Amino acid sequence: MKISIPDPSLVVLIGPSGAGKSTFAQRHFAPTEILSSDRFRGLISDDENSMEATSDAFEALHFMLDKRLKNRRMTVVDATNVQAHAREELLRIARRHDLLSVAIVFDLPQKLCQERNDARPDRDMGPHVIRRHLADMRRGFKDIRRRFKQVFVLNSEAEVNAVEVERRPLFSDHRDMTGPFDIIGDIHGCYDELRELVQELGYQVELNDTDPWEAPAYGYKNITHPEGRTLFFVGDFCDRGPATPEVFRFAMAAVNAFGARAVPGNHDVKLANALRGKRVKTAHGLALSLEQLAEVPESFKQDIIEWVDSLVSHQVLDSGRLCVAHAGMREDYQMRASGRVRTFALYGDTTGEVDDLGMPVRLDWASEYEGKALVVFGHTAMARPRWMNNSVCIDTGCVFGGALSALKYPEREIISVPAKQVWAEPVRPLGQPMNPEDDGVLDIERFSGRIGIETSLMNRVSIAAENTNAAMEVMSRFAIDPRWLVYLPPTMSPCKTSETELLEAPREAFDEFESWGVKTVICQEKHMGSRAVLVLCRTLEVSKERFDGINLGVIYTRSGRPFFERDLEARLVKRVVDALEKSGIWDELGAKVLVLDAELMPWSAKAVELIRGQYARVGAAAEASLKSALEAVKAAIARGIDPGVQPQLERRIEDVEKYRRAYRAYTWAINSDDDYRIAAFHFLASDTQVFTNNDHLWHMAMAEKLASTQDPVLMATQWRSVDLDNPESRTEAESWWKSMTGAGGEGMVVKPLDFVHLQAGKVQQPAIKVRGPEYLRIIYGPAYLEEGNLNRLRKRGLGRKRGLALREFALGMEGLERFARGDSLVRVHECAFGVLALESEPVDPRL
Repeated sequence: MKISIPDPSLVVLIGPSGAGKSTFAQRHFAPTEILSSDRFRGLISDDENSMEATSDAFEALHFMLDKRLKNRRMTVVDATNVQAHAREELLRIARRHDLLSVAIVFDLPQKLCQERNDARPDRDMGPHVIRRHLADMRRGFKDIRRRFKQVFVLNSEAEVNAVEVERRPLFSDHRDMTGPFDIIGDIHGCYDELRELVQELGYQVELNDTDPWEAPAYGYKNITHPEGRTLFFVGDFCDRGPATPEVFRFAMAAVNAFGARAVPGNHDVKLANALRGKRVKTAHGLALSLEQLAEVPESFKQDIIEWVDSLVSHQVLDSGRLCVAHAGMREDYQMRASGRVRTFALYGDTTGEVDDLGMPVRLDWASEYEGKALVVFGHTAMARPRWMNNSVCIDTGCVFGGALSALKYPEREIISVPAKQVWAEPVRPLGQPMNPEDDGVLDIERFSGRIGIETSLMNRVSIAAENTNAAMEVMSRFAIDPRWLVYLPPTMSPCKTSETELLEAPREAFDEFESWGVKTVICQEKHMGSRAVLVLCRTLEVSKERFDGINLGVIYTRSGRPFFERDLEARLVKRVVDALEKSGIWDELGAKVLVLDAELMPWSAKAVELIRGQYARVGAAAEASLKSALEAVKAAIARGIDPGVQPQLERRIEDVEKYRRAYRAYTWAINSDDDYRIAAFHFLASDTQVFTNNDHLWHMAMAEKLASTQDPVLMATQWRSVDLDNPESRTEAESWWKSMTGAGGEGMVVKPLDFVHLQAGKVQQPAIKVRGPEYLRIIYGPAYLEEGNLNRLRKRGLGRKRGLALREFALGMEGLERFARGDSLVRVHECAFGVLALESEPVDPRL
């Protein structure tokens, strides 16, 4: 006997004591999958036969069952379960988690069960107990068959020993199917538009001379794609449109004979009920469908009924990255099976009320969706595909005069064909929202207190409550719209302290990377400006669709604040978007959205108050006081009194002059937009992919291509490639650094050739900065190179800074991955929020 059970599900073993349930469970299931009442009695009281512990034991068993089913784990309950009240709580927990329940009944002879109990010295159970167990069980057969999805009855020891347990995935679980898919929205009888769209998608469709109403191909010889793509329908094949029978012919042939996929729509289920003779209201186009189907053979109508009944509420595919359902699917319902899951898939999240137009009042589940799977759905007609979080509605109202649309997956590209005409007047005008649009405000509770964020590079990054509270203050008061805030760059650690007359030098950075197994590093000029992230859209339509934006993009600081007022931002963004077009980068990367990491200059564009309020005041005060002191000393010397401090004062004055020259070198007047400079150095991600798999040579080549468009705002970044095994290559890079910093440059950033470098599975520093001596004068003060000061600074600790850099880098990479695959707003934004929260940790800001 073969027992086939869905995985996951609740499996309840039912039978008298001594029926062999425990032995059966141990033979066919893993120890972690079995919840045994005896085992829980032992855990509670140290005695597996203690009847006094039964109540507490089952309370603990039910708790564990609840947690396992919540996490979609196959779970077997090994207890007698012969009474209905004992099974009721188990079934209630399974229903709560929308998983199927299976009963395996051990209806074995009383004598066999008694003999087995008598053979166990730890059991003292009289015949009346076994007799009562069997009576209760047999009296409840009708209840068992009614309450469980599957029931298997074993009537003999031989049957029990011969059983083979086979696990099968849930009908919604198709994670092994990777596509690529072409997912078509609600058709509603629009056959001509369907054929046109399928042709546009590149499918080869051929008819033959067979009976057009005969299964499985219904007159079709071929419906396939030369590149092996798979058609997928989101349901609602019928009603309102002119050719419901032809649409069903095509879809059923595609699914039954040529490998296409489909989920049912609510209109299809209603039509099937009407065809089987059930009393249903013939509103919303059903009457037209029944009229059209009156001309087809009865066998074809029966095929429709059986086919619609066979379709599963939703399907999860591509290793859990894709979910298709007619009206959508919440994350906690995916790959679960129950009546309410099917209802949600058919109708969405409704309140049970109707609005002034007589339409159901729907709750916008997609605005709160946080799942990892892209949910593709239809059901509610939109003027254009509606992307929200990691979901897209592709019902663009073809039957109402809109268009028939398909999503190409994994490309996430929409292909549409316009309707031939308005086949039915919509009750709600296309484009009118079913409820107020999402305003981009995130739930504060999601980001409050201690939080943990899972990353692929460092597993879970934990952030303390005090840090999240500090970040919340900044985000809520100053940050840009969270829909645009997809990435924040990590802090960057300096190199280890040099043992030379300088505080920082290239040799230490080279040695560190070499110790981490890096063979080649890229040295990039470190511009003295402000770190800027650019999120850019190729067109205003893309901006509206992806970000609900009104401009082509945004430019924001490393703390998530807008860099400029809106008009200036729009002008600079337009120049960068045009340069990307002129350089051919949009087409080369196949992108509609690009995320760039850059430096924006001059430094005074963002730091003018810092310069005026701190550096300039320090410089002016130091110069005035030291010159006054020097004049007093000179006057004393003229009177014959030499305090011996004149050389020291003159050296201090020279240091202050160097200090003032240092910060002035990074500022200039802004008289027009042409006076700004943007130096890109990372092409981080597009709307569909991350570019962090490309090495830094690729990133620098892309940055140079962008700067080559001759727009004066766009600036190239100097760089060198260094072979760490080659002393000459090292020396050349060190000379370049000295020359650059001697001319007033800030310094350089040293990065491994690979964007992400792992050593023994652990991520290493993504970049180390080596700052020049004159720039460090701004940071540490005019006289920082004096021996006493330098000795003290050499004791600076980098451990905390380095730890922050790695955690922030992991969060940034995770956020980009989530953005590129279209994860929900919350999942993308939490990574940027995490970076900002970590920035509030107490670390020496001079590092």
